[in-house]
Amino acid sequence: MQRAFIALLRGELLASLQLFPALLPMLALIVLVVFHLKFKFEWGAKIIKWLFFICVGIIIFSYIYKISS
Repeated sequence: MQRAFIALLRGELLASLQLFPALLPMLALIVLVVFHLKFKFEWGAKIIKWLFFICVGIIIFSYIYKISS
């Protein structure tokens, strides 16, 4: 995850996605949680829950894909 984040900071989006595909949704999740805690969006909890499941799904899928190939 750290190498993917460093690649993202360098502007290497494709390299970042190859290293850890769940990084972008995870960053979006963290940003949304921070804003939801500050501003109390009424739809925030649902979006946070769905983003969490998306992140977990991407992590599991990429783990299985990397093991099988």
